[in-house]
Amino acid sequence: MGPKSERVYRTIREWIATGQYPPGSKLPSERTLSEELAIGRTALRQVLAKLVAESAIEVHGRSSYRVPDRSVTTQAPANVEPWQIHGERTLYDNRWVKLSLVDVEPPGVDRFEHHVVKLHHVAIAAVIDDQDRVLMMWRYRFVPDSFGWELPGGIVDEGEDSLETALREVEEETGWRPDSLEHVVTYQPMVGMVDSPHDIFVGKGAKLVGEPSDLEEAGHIAWVPLADIPGLMARGELMGSGTLVALLHVLSARGAKAPLTDAV
Repeated sequence: MGPKSERVYRTIREWIATGQYPPGSKLPSERTLSEELAIGRTALRQVLAKLVAESAIEVHGRSSYRVPDRSVTTQAPANVEPWQIHGERTLYDNRWVKLSLVDVEPPGVDRFEHHVVKLHHVAIAAVIDDQDRVLMMWRYRFVPDSFGWELPGGIVDEGEDSLETALREVEEETGWRPDSLEHVVTYQPMVGMVDSPHDIFVGKGAKLVGEPSDLEEAGHIAWVPLADIPGLMARGELMGSGTLVALLHVLSARGAKAPLTDAV
């Protein structure tokens, strides 16, 4: 950074250190900071990016910053006990779904039988191109009797790594082969009763290698602009929790980087 940027960097650091902007408080807008500190928006964003990288400030939204509140902690409490499991009996079991009754005893509560549904391990991929578009499929789902946009994905086969599944499913369902994919999160879609781990992957770039080989799953394939995703979400046109989780992650990461790339 140049001398002016260093001056602005030290000034904002001093504001935070002296409590002018205490933990949890928002910094002024970029426009206000630019005018008050006599620095251009591009140079200011470089300073703010450095402060974010040092965890001195946090990004909220597209161009909003605040001082982290270190008093807020996500450390797991040590005094919470797990439920005791005394046994399990199977009510129904086939290659797709298993339904059981599990004999459980929560702390301080009488034992009872809890229904548990076990489904498959699933991998889902959000592939982004260089035009900020995501590879999606417009499909009909007969269970909710509705059409909607979904990301490619599917069941992790026995002995298969979930990354291999994500790569395979994208190509089978869309005809596009991702350049690479990175795991970003694993979650459970209905943690209270259903056991079905969902692995979410995100990647940049893909090559068209042919037509979809899984015609049952393919549907209509399109590169959907990320800018359209909030509207699709508001209209209920995004189907499946995996699609929502993956796209929310992509939009969140994109929003965190936006202050460095937005036009002045």
